[in-house]
Amino acid sequence: MHDPLVRRVLTDAPDPLVVDLGYGARPDTTLELARRLRTVRPDLRVTGLEIDPARVVESQENVTFARGGFELAGLRPNLVRAFNVLRQYPEDAVPDAWARILSRLEPGGLLVDGTCDELGRRCAWVLVGQQGPISLTLAWDPFTVATPSDIAERLPKALIHRNVPGERIHAVLRAADRAWSTAAPLAPFGPRVRWRAALDQLVAEGLPTTAPRRRLRDNILTVPWDAVAPAET
Repeated sequence: MHDPLVRRVLTDAPDPLVVDLGYGARPDTTLELARRLRTVRPDLRVTGLEIDPARVVESQENVTFARGGFELAGLRPNLVRAFNVLRQYPEDAVPDAWARILSRLEPGGLLVDGTCDELGRRCAWVLVGQQGPISLTLAWDPFTVATPSDIAERLPKALIHRNVPGERIHAVLRAADRAWSTAAPLAPFGPRVRWRAALDQLVAEGLPTTAPRRRLRDNILTVPWDAVAPAET
């Protein structure tokens, strides 16, 4: 909800529709998504989709639920969130899955393809537009993660196998760890203060990222896709 591209898609659409694809055994994340995004656009519609018909629940909190997969149940949303969906597929299936979802979006629509742990304390997602991936965001609870590279275990499928020497994502994570270590003298002020100093160092070193202007609960690192895109094989 803090990403300017996502906000623009929601605020510019005449009748914005958001799909939470593969919400799982309970609809909690879909309902939370609706509550948060409605602070940006109060009138937006939200639908949760599950491929397993046994998981489809009744509508609640003005959120609908239906059976559906990558075809998005025939809907034409402006924004799709797919968390922990592609992690069960092979890496080479990601481009086709992205293409299928993107083909169902309204013009200018966006896909958020991400992975997180069970409690949402470690998250990573790729923002994908109809011209391809745009950015990677890492977000984590600052009190439960020792180093930024700990998020590597939750990288999206497109990057999870690329955290090895010679790959850009590996270099970014190593740089983040070095900046975090350098900012260690600020540890008594808390991990959020320490991370902001680490971000400032990463920017000074030339990493194309910016520190969020507002205070956030989680530590956040967002970089353009070009900074982490897999090497050609």
